[in-house]
Amino acid sequence: MQIPTTTLRGKPGLPDVSNGWRGLSRGIALTVILAVLAGQIAELPGFSIMGIMILSILAGVLWKSCMDVPHGATAGITFSSKFLLRIGIILMGLRLNLQQIAEAGFPVLAIDVIVIAFTLTIMIYLGGKLKVNKHLAILIAVGTAVCGAAAIVAVAPLIGAKKETTALSVACIAILGTIGSVAYIFLFPYMGMDSYLYGVFAGSTLHELAHVIAAAVPAGDTGGEAAIIVKLGRVALLIPAALILGYLYRDKDVQRNQEKNRLRSLPIPWFIFGFLAMSVVRTIHILPDSVVNAFIAVSIFLLSAAMAGLGLSIKWNDFKQIGNKAIMVAVIGFVALSALGQLLIDLFY
Repeated sequence: MQIPTTTLRGKPGLPDVSNGWRGLSRGIALTVILAVLAGQIAELPGFSIMGIMILSILAGVLWKSCMDVPHGATAGITFSSKFLLRIGIILMGLRLNLQQIAEAGFPVLAIDVIVIAFTLTIMIYLGGKLKVNKHLAILIAVGTAVCGAAAIVAVAPLIGAKKETTALSVACIAILGTIGSVAYIFLFPYMGMDSYLYGVFAGSTLHELAHVIAAAVPAGDTGGEAAIIVKLGRVALLIPAALILGYLYRDKDVQRNQEKNRLRSLPIPWFIFGFLAMSVVRTIHILPDSVVNAFIAVSIFLLSAAMAGLGLSIKWNDFKQIGNKAIMVAVIGFVALSALGQLLIDLFY
């Protein structure tokens, strides 16, 4: 049977890939434009407290709600929200000196472990009591406890969750995390914390690493570095948390598939190694400060474009389909986590 082909720039017999590249470039361009717009708005009086990243998320959400996205641009938006985010995070490692991680010591590790164990336990238990779909409750719980969408996507195949359930979980966490990060920024002056402790609080309680970075902006470099250190501790703990959840809740079919290829099934956040490599570069002073500062500026812009992509991926209608009980689990879990974060700071600091 002859396989039909289309034309590429008028040449017969070649597959047409131009539409795919156009869609990819449109999506990336849209996130970049929104990030630039957010940067301009962030310079205006009254908006600087929110920062370019939060404004980028809100710009994406507003665009999606009012105008939707260009045809075929989904691939480019996904590229920005995933790959540009990871590149931005890797370059953000240049902000950190590894000596600061050593100085953070036991309190950070203890807070991260307690936060994840507590949040997973209370949210999965509450989901069971309210008769929320088991997979939905688990994914919302791990997204809240560990690192948002990355944790959800990592755990979903381990427990055999459906794609629709995964998408709803990501939508729930993205919206709630965005609301939480904006609320933290406005509450920061009234929380009675110095910049470092606020960074620890944000890093231990917000969902996405991007939410943490954005929310820590008002606390300056000190708060931002503390927030990233604490949050990366939670990201690193994704591996044991996911393996435990996969063992406890995986379906039989999933278990058989995982046994065939154990390495690929491991939910390792590989970008963390790039982040740590950049931290090593900063620690041993390979690059001059001017180059480091330039790369940090690039990382902030890439993260802002990724935030715009995240906002463009949110549908308010999707959030409505989650159900009141699942939303209740997500909100109660986040509030409980925030309260726990305050208690842990009082306990360890």
